[in-house]
Amino acid sequence: MSDLLNPANLIVLAVIVVGMFFGLRRIVASTHGKSCCSDGASGKKAKKVVVADTDPSHYPYSDELLIGGMSCDGCAQNVANALNALDGVWATVTYADHTARVRSKQPVDRGVLETAVKDAGYYVMTL
Repeated sequence: MSDLLNPANLIVLAVIVVGMFFGLRRIVASTHGKSCCSDGASGKKAKKVVVADTDPSHYPYSDELLIGGMSCDGCAQNVANALNALDGVWATVTYADHTARVRSKQPVDRGVLETAVKDAGYYVMTL
């Protein structure tokens, strides 16, 4: 019994309890329809943007961004909405590989794309 009260064992037990608390909290939130980013990583959800023109031949310019800070498909949708809000841009974002594939009708400065991602609460990683 005194072995259980050993300070090292108490620390391990405390770490396990804290981990279980946050894990259970996330499970409960997801079962109540809340996403980890339901309000966006920045505390605001990007307005849903539907791109009307999805003909790839109309978008001669392209770029690919590696996105950081995403933790689910909802985050990927937030980033896509932020990029698609830019004029003449059609972006698809995949959470699985943390990649934003951006097509545009006119050249778009990469800094503008990075700012849109940052304003949505995420960041662009460099290779």
